[in-house]
Amino acid sequence: MIEIEGITKRYGESTVVDDVSMVIEPRSITVIVGTSGSGKTTLLRMINRLVEPTSGAIRLDGADNRSLPGYELRRSIGYVIQGHGLFPHRTVAENIATVPLLLGWDDERIRARVEELMSLFQLDPGEFSGRYPHELSGGQQQRVGVARALAAGPNVLLMDEPFGALDPIIRNKAQEDLLAIQKRLGTTIVLVTHDMEEAVHMGDRIAVMDGGRLLQYDTPDRILAHPASTFVDTLVGASEKPFRLLSLGRVGDAVEEGPAEGEPIAADASQRDALAELLWSGRPALPVRNANGRLIGKVTVDGLVRRAACPA
Repeated sequence: MIEIEGITKRYGESTVVDDVSMVIEPRSITVIVGTSGSGKTTLLRMINRLVEPTSGAIRLDGADNRSLPGYELRRSIGYVIQGHGLFPHRTVAENIATVPLLLGWDDERIRARVEELMSLFQLDPGEFSGRYPHELSGGQQQRVGVARALAAGPNVLLMDEPFGALDPIIRNKAQEDLLAIQKRLGTTIVLVTHDMEEAVHMGDRIAVMDGGRLLQYDTPDRILAHPASTFVDTLVGASEKPFRLLSLGRVGDAVEEGPAEGEPIAADASQRDALAELLWSGRPALPVRNANGRLIGKVTVDGLVRRAACPA
């Protein structure tokens, strides 16, 4: 758990983070979103003390983050930045081994951990261990950057615009990979972005910042359905809000009784994907199947449109 209590950061007369308080639950993904200059990156960097707060406190599992020297704290917290920050003169294996080496792990333990993470991130150790960053694609560099941040098994992973330099197709794949790995490892992730679409897709909770202040901190569906201010509503994007709401819901929650023709859609698919398939195919309904392959009803265009228009 990360407890942020009354955190403020001033540079002279300028206040860049203004009395922010929030609690980040363990094993969750919290996304901090806001426009440029909103204070989101400064807030993130105060968690691992790359930036020291002017006032307030941050506690990790109840312990003040000032109870350790800054360098020791940072070795226990993963950190990923836009562009990945890989050391160009080190191989993939050497990059991933950076923090374990600083912590004094023995060679065999480091080798085993590096190979474990490379396999987890779908980078064949035999093929990629000896490569240098310039020999990798953007998506591969991103995976190495996250693997390096996770090498020492941190409970917390901080990510500052980690997908910003990737093209849209690679970016979507990188997001899905991170969600799968976070679910497997249970790491608490705090991710900064300016992209509301990314925030809705990735976050268990979203913190919306503007002018250094925390405007709203809630689940994606609550923020979409009940924005706390005009600024939050504008950031969400009124025209895109219905589709973002549908992206959070599963088809299984929108099943109606009755048959439908055509290829069934999975109950765990998103309602947004179901609506896209319905509109693309020009059909009013699709059959729905559960995880066991049994047909459980149908999903309809009319039903999905009503859900988008009338959020809970």
